[in-house]
Amino acid sequence: MTPRVGYNRSSLFLFRKARLALDENIYEQRRQKLKQIEALGQVAYRSKFKFTHTIPQILAEYTEKSAEQLEKSRVNVRVAGRIMAIRLMGKAGFCHLQQAGQRLQIYVKKDAVGEKGFELYKLLDLGDHIGVSGYLFRTRTGELTVHVEEMTFLSKDLLPLPEKWHGLTDVELRYRQRYVDLVVNPEVREVFLKRAKLVQSLRRTMETHGFIEVETPMMQPIAGGAVARPFVTHHNTLDMDLYLRIAPELYLKRLVVGGFDRVYEINRNFRNEGLGWRWNPEFTMLEYYQAYADFRDMMDLTQELITNAARDVNGGFKSKWGDSEIDWSNWKTMTMREAIIHFWPEAAGAKPEMGEFASHETITRLVERFNRAHSHMPYDPNEPAGKTIAGLFEAVAEEHLTQPTIIYEFPTAVSPLSKQKPDEPDWTERFEIFVGQMEIANGFSELNDPEDQRRRFEAQLKERERGDEEAHQMDEDYIRALSYGMPPAGGVGVGVDRLIMLLTDSHTIRDVILFPLLRPEKSSNPEGPDDKENRS
Repeated sequence: MTPRVGYNRSSLFLFRKARLALDENIYEQRRQKLKQIEALGQVAYRSKFKFTHTIPQILAEYTEKSAEQLEKSRVNVRVAGRIMAIRLMGKAGFCHLQQAGQRLQIYVKKDAVGEKGFELYKLLDLGDHIGVSGYLFRTRTGELTVHVEEMTFLSKDLLPLPEKWHGLTDVELRYRQRYVDLVVNPEVREVFLKRAKLVQSLRRTMETHGFIEVETPMMQPIAGGAVARPFVTHHNTLDMDLYLRIAPELYLKRLVVGGFDRVYEINRNFRNEGLGWRWNPEFTMLEYYQAYADFRDMMDLTQELITNAARDVNGGFKSKWGDSEIDWSNWKTMTMREAIIHFWPEAAGAKPEMGEFASHETITRLVERFNRAHSHMPYDPNEPAGKTIAGLFEAVAEEHLTQPTIIYEFPTAVSPLSKQKPDEPDWTERFEIFVGQMEIANGFSELNDPEDQRRRFEAQLKERERGDEEAHQMDEDYIRALSYGMPPAGGVGVGVDRLIMLLTDSHTIRDVILFPLLRPEKSSNPEGPDDKENRS
């Protein structure tokens, strides 16, 4: 979707102020119409309407029927919807009703609906909800239509639906008023229908492999399971600070200790970090753990999970991503070191050798070589070598990873919960999946040695002392859980928001979250004529 261009803050303020005045005027006019509708004996806001069909059902069942077939076997229907187009032609008129993102035409004739029924029709506005009963026929132009015999008023739209909502350059207004965005932009509705299909697909694959869905705490005494800055809240009765979870990982692994060998959760996580095209402080992940499996087993399962999702959401294995096409059936696999070597730019000199990743000194020289050619990789010479390698990978390789790619073997320094490689303790049995130049999944062989886990937490505490607010905290209860014995296990987290971005060609995470977090409004944006307060 198109980002906001062409408006500065001042012009946006003037635009919204002018719209406010217009909306207040229309609001009052429509309130008067509502009183006239009530005077006709209609209920202003009815609680129910008994229908026989939905608009999608009518379109699915009768779109192929000819005018002769409809006339031969008269089809009576009772259907409701929102008015999206309306026109009056003397003693008759046409409307388009919308329901579930689909539209159906209705024909209202004074002789058929009576004097009061036609007076009601003349008081209707775009956006109003009505129910009608009548029979199906085709107009002279061949359009499937309901010939209305009775009309019931259901709800008044007091504020005008925008005529060119999709073309508005004030994209933030669409996010703030998603309820309007969904009404007037069918393609937006389609994104969220596909998101629902994605979640259904993920659950099916998990259940096919024998996983059990569970729920873990969203408020936690220690923010654990990931390297991130948390949100803090306070429980008054217990008089204790709690953290909104940054990941469910440590609780799910406690369940593995307790005998749940295959467990998953589709979870909301909260990270007190920046906003961006692929970051939102509140986001959704699928996280799952399998006992007696390692990271390679989880790589295979996750590839199957995502490939199934692509097919279930889009009906095939290819999807558009900007100017590219992603083939979800064609995967590549390489280690982090292999990726740095493979994508090393010619301008930075000869490709690195494997041995150059072995010491802090040689890694520093690699960064300096790269920066002489590109000058855009910040790093701290005092940070652990593994952390520098991870940063180098992000700078060198990530922008090239458009097609589904599994990157595995991550430095221990950036993997506090992953099992180390037996032959290379500075590296772990960890993988990430990249598509569209962004990471969408992270998994590893789980660390199940309580003493090793304690050492990793202690190393993270040193990073906190160095000023890294995102470093992992010590979790004594989790170490105690591991001390009761956790079987070998693999675990994975899949970013649901980013995956649906890729599957719907949505280039900002806000387009796939129904109500994304936004800054408070600085200008009035009314929901009614008396609403003068700024809304967030």
